[in-house]
Amino acid sequence: MAPPDIRQVVLDILERIAPDEDLSDLDDSSPFREQMELDSMDFLDIVMELRKQYRIQIPEDEYEQLISMDSTVNYLIPKLADTPAAV
Repeated sequence: MAPPDIRQVVLDILERIAPDEDLSDLDDSSPFREQMELDSMDFLDIVMELRKQYRIQIPEDEYEQLISMDSTVNYLIPKLADTPAAV
């Protein structure tokens, strides 16, 4: 899966978890929590959605790599490299 596809996957998850948030002007380099009203349970929901949809394991000590869109996409590139993008 290419980085733009991974970004869209993360956006889709964020839209489901925080449907009232405006994600149109999301700054990919800034932490999600600075831009959105996400609590720790919302963050765990993101991890669980990735686990459920793509069967990837994200160890708790690697959660810090999921703080922004850029870091999340970069973290997921090798994990989703062989996953086809949704059509």
